[in-house]
Amino acid sequence: MADTTTSSPAANVVEKLRIYVRTQKGLILAAEIVISLIIIICYAASVYGGYSALAICEMIFAIVFFVIFMMDLDKQFILVNWLWTDFFRAGIGAILYIITSLICVFNGAKDSALIAGGVFGLIAALLFSFDTYTIFLQIKSTRHHASASTDEV
Repeated sequence: MADTTTSSPAANVVEKLRIYVRTQKGLILAAEIVISLIIIICYAASVYGGYSALAICEMIFAIVFFVIFMMDLDKQFILVNWLWTDFFRAGIGAILYIITSLICVFNGAKDSALIAGGVFGLIAALLFSFDTYTIFLQIKSTRHHASASTDEV
């Protein structure tokens, strides 16, 4: 018989997923993935489907960073500064969502799916802006810790 006391790798990943989604960063990234998926669906139902490229890219980037932070790969690959990379990802996403969403809301007079995608895009812009702000606070706090002297007497 198989030994049932040892956990499988899949169960370990599911447990890491449960734990990470309960953190603030995990919840923000999960919300970014969900709102981007909703925006993709709205733009796909619209006559103008070209606006969905931004939502697809941002959803993929959010999934990649979710997996990296969930599996603690950011601590293994120290060549990349993950905090700054995530800061630029969220900041650029917020700016692009604001621009694209305003265009969709103002130009979607007869296309209700485009207007809905624009409204959800504005919500996504707020979410990405909040993510940028929280990352900025982390960067600011790590700078204060790094500049403190650690000399032992």
